[in-house]
Amino acid sequence: MRIQAFWTVALAALIAWAPEMAQASERGPVTNLPLPRFVSLKANEGNARRGPDQSHRIDWVYQRRDLPLRVTAEYEHWRKVEDAEGMGGWMHYALLSGLRTALVQTDMAQLHQRPDVASPPAALLERGVIARIRTCQPDWCRLEVDSARGWIEKRHLWGVDPEDVFE
Repeated sequence: MRIQAFWTVALAALIAWAPEMAQASERGPVTNLPLPRFVSLKANEGNARRGPDQSHRIDWVYQRRDLPLRVTAEYEHWRKVEDAEGMGGWMHYALLSGLRTALVQTDMAQLHQRPDVASPPAALLERGVIARIRTCQPDWCRLEVDSARGWIEKRHLWGVDPEDVFE
């Protein structure tokens, strides 16, 4: 009976600690920041390599400043990133910025004056436009594109997760 009670308590403790253990494993070993997370390309050009070192072959050359990228792994000064199409590689951290940007995924997506589909449109955004994210609510993000500012539904963007809420 004592052994059964021991295993019951041990199992209950394991179940209680499982979320904390899972959360700890979702942090980068170098920065302790969440993985995956979104960043943007700081430079006008950045090489994505096959491995985390300059001796590795270049697989991709990104040439769009502020392009949103998803960091999926870390190793020393290197971050493994992927783009909206799932392509990528290892990039030196100095090429990346914490500035949040998004890539418009829908052609002629409406940028609204307020976070409401009934709100008047402030602009129409073509597919492939890169915008700076100012804030995000559960279903909407406030963007800045050149001189236009407004709200867009998250479903039109790559560079934010559905659960992202921030100011």
